[in-house]
Amino acid sequence: MTAPAPVHGGFAESELHEILERSCSLSGLDATDATLLRGHTNAVFRLSQQPVVVKIARRGSRLADVQRTVEFVRWLMDRGFPTVPLHKAAEQPLNVDGHPVTFWDYLPQPDNPVSAAQIAGPLHALHSLPTPPFALRPMNTVAAIRSSLSVTTWLPTQSLTFLSRRVDQLENELADVTYALPPAVLQGDPQHRNALHHDHSRAVLCDWDTVTFGQPEWDLTTVEIHCRRFGYGPAHYRAFSDAYGFDVTAWPGYPTLRDLRELRMITTNAKKAPLTPATMPELLHRIDGFQQLDQNLLWHIL
Repeated sequence: MTAPAPVHGGFAESELHEILERSCSLSGLDATDATLLRGHTNAVFRLSQQPVVVKIARRGSRLADVQRTVEFVRWLMDRGFPTVPLHKAAEQPLNVDGHPVTFWDYLPQPDNPVSAAQIAGPLHALHSLPTPPFALRPMNTVAAIRSSLSVTTWLPTQSLTFLSRRVDQLENELADVTYALPPAVLQGDPQHRNALHHDHSRAVLCDWDTVTFGQPEWDLTTVEIHCRRFGYGPAHYRAFSDAYGFDVTAWPGYPTLRDLRELRMITTNAKKAPLTPATMPELLHRIDGFQQLDQNLLWHIL
């Protein structure tokens, strides 16, 4: 029997739409003519009949992790924090055939993406929050890289050996890093696609699956990488650092965090690549540039 053709993120199209329809039916929503917005790690749909976005995680994703995300966002909403709101009419998360499903308010967007400078205010506010009344995972980039490498089988042996040795070297460097900022709640992956315009006057953060607790320098380094690697340019990053009030590139620990964060971006996507084989050439391109120490090589967004 031929397996169903996968769509973005490794989902089978027939299964994906069945999960969407069942999730909406359980929540009193209408999935007719829903539009797939994103489908890399999660499948994200915009409903056409209601101003709602439906986020479907892969089967086997930990329901407890999604429950923690929902709890965290409700805590943010109670504090008036600038986040995309959970859809209040839906009980969530749902567990539909092993797929955790969440529902969010749809915010209409202009053609221009949120700028890095617009992200600075909400990100600074996040880093200034008190410790939540529930546990968040600690930031552990080295462990995440090693976990991804342990299940990546399609890369050439030479590449896997290089990546493994490099994370060992960076782990040793990280032990000597002295942080400048106090520990805080972290978004984990702050970037242009994880923020949205709201009311044409401000930006709000979204996509809280990566929320952790740790050093804000990790979030700031992630923004800098996205500005540099994806073609936004130095002035775009400078506007962010000026608005935030801290330039992570001037901090002595930046090169170590930069290389670790880029390595994590490579290895996380390498782990997923068998489900999205079209991403493999881009990943080989990134690894080659990483080996050549080319910090200005442009990447394509995955």
